[in-house]
Amino acid sequence: MDNKHLFFMRRPILTTVAVIAILVTGVAWVLDAEESDATKSQSQRTAQQEARQQRRAERLANYEKFVDSLVLSHNYRFVPQTMQQMPAGIMRNLMNPSYEVVVWSDAVDVCIPFIKGFTPPYYPVLFNYVLPDVTGYTVEQTHEGWSVTFSSTMFSATTYTFTFEIYSHYGGALLTISSPYYNSVQYSGNLLAI
Repeated sequence: MDNKHLFFMRRPILTTVAVIAILVTGVAWVLDAEESDATKSQSQRTAQQEARQQRRAERLANYEKFVDSLVLSHNYRFVPQTMQQMPAGIMRNLMNPSYEVVVWSDAVDVCIPFIKGFTPPYYPVLFNYVLPDVTGYTVEQTHEGWSVTFSSTMFSATTYTFTFEIYSHYGGALLTISSPYYNSVQYSGNLLAI
């Protein structure tokens, strides 16, 4: 073969090598650009996450202030979701939207089920009273929120003690109604504004 034929045989090889070199350079440039975009995108995502965390922390702090103001105003509503006779009774879900304990500065409105009896057979009753006069109303701040306690005879010979454990951060509350003649009943639920 002469040199003329070798030149044409080498030409496709040289063209292929040149195209591969251009492709490799282009891919490297695209990858570098994507890496730069990924770095920018990552920093934007981090800034957005920090902003969301800040807004969430502000909302949580505002909610705690809201719950604190409800308790200190003596105007709030407790809506129970579950009830359980202590120490180891069956936990019952309370679906009736009428069940509530409303605390006003001058009265307490009670519409809540209770389980009477110290030993079986237990029997359910409904406390449905407006109590214009409660005794021993105390509010104490705890490390988790508030403890509110008051007592009432609820127009009977028995004194019932209501103890709220209010969790400012979570918004929930536990209510325990105790009596010297019956097992205590504990309710879990939410604290709401009136």
